[in-house]
Amino acid sequence: MSRAYFDHNATTPPDPMVIEAMARALKEDFGNPSSVHHFGQRAKAVLDEARSAVAELVGGEPAEVVFTSGGTESDNMALRGAAEALESAAAAVPRRHVITSSIEHEAILNTVKALTRRGWTSTLLPVDATGIVSPGSLASAITRETGIVSVMHANNEIGTVQPLADLAAIAHEHGAIFHTDAVQSVAKIPVDVRALGVDLLTLSAHKFNGPKGVGVLWIRRGTRLVSTMTGGKHERNRRGGTENVPGIAGLGVAARLARKKLDGEAQRIAALRDRLEHGILSTVGGTAVNGAPSPRVPNTTNISFDAVEAESLLIALDLEGFAVSTGSACSSGTLEPSHVLRAMGLPAHRTQNSIRFSLGAGNTEAEVDALVTKLPGVVAKLRSLVRR
Repeated sequence: MSRAYFDHNATTPPDPMVIEAMARALKEDFGNPSSVHHFGQRAKAVLDEARSAVAELVGGEPAEVVFTSGGTESDNMALRGAAEALESAAAAVPRRHVITSSIEHEAILNTVKALTRRGWTSTLLPVDATGIVSPGSLASAITRETGIVSVMHANNEIGTVQPLADLAAIAHEHGAIFHTDAVQSVAKIPVDVRALGVDLLTLSAHKFNGPKGVGVLWIRRGTRLVSTMTGGKHERNRRGGTENVPGIAGLGVAARLARKKLDGEAQRIAALRDRLEHGILSTVGGTAVNGAPSPRVPNTTNISFDAVEAESLLIALDLEGFAVSTGSACSSGTLEPSHVLRAMGLPAHRTQNSIRFSLGAGNTEAEVDALVTKLPGVVAKLRSLVRR
């Protein structure tokens, strides 16, 4: 059976050039990058090259790039590190209030909960039916005590893109640090940290054809952050621990490839996404797209199927050779409705009958057409079982 992969927001297959770079680093650049001898300096050169590649991808400086183990660690480092820096700062009005949105990834939501357990207060900004955070809602929620604002760039379930520049400007007007989880936007749409006005940005290699287990926290020069991974003086004293040289080598290659093909690939994938979306809506009754059609990352559509349980449809499609998702891979296996769709105010049945289709480099028109051809029969069969 041939299989087609439509779950690129969960993870992406590593590019062959990424695999080659990682294998080469494992074999030839095995030194510790903190060592001063030849082998160590070869490994350090790998880090330097990757640091420059990531900086170019997001419009920052190499010295602002800190390598981590992935998106979750970067999110934790951003929020916990900024919180500790604010707690140790002498201020007439203590800043112990954090604001985030109600549709964030669990790496943010659970870290905010952890901060509240150590004395911080928190506010979850609402979203409208399109999944967008209104700058007005942030302006109403922010106070003199707000120290951190964190709003994701693109949502992992519905793909909507937030007005970060407007949100960051409001945060800065009130003296707050602004962080964004850009795991689902980097390499899909242009991301420029200067234009967005953010202070901290999270990205993860395996979301754009790099390896798992490596990510980045971009830290704007001058932003105060306390290291949450204590140890040696690695990463300019910002994260202790010997760097993952092979993983970072793969990340660097993935970043350079993403920058080169960003515009053309985004257009190609957007056309495939639209083809898939139109095909499903026109051939399967009782379907609707969740979230704003624009602005949205080009590879993502989230569609509800009336009278069908999402998990059943996912399994049925997998048996037919199509890999899709019910939402965040980090929440798979739970029976809870999507917190993103629930926050958008969708009816209860739509929070549990929706499927995310996320496309990537390997997808073709033939795969999209095959999925559209197969779906009506699969959905009809599942609906007939429900009616019985």
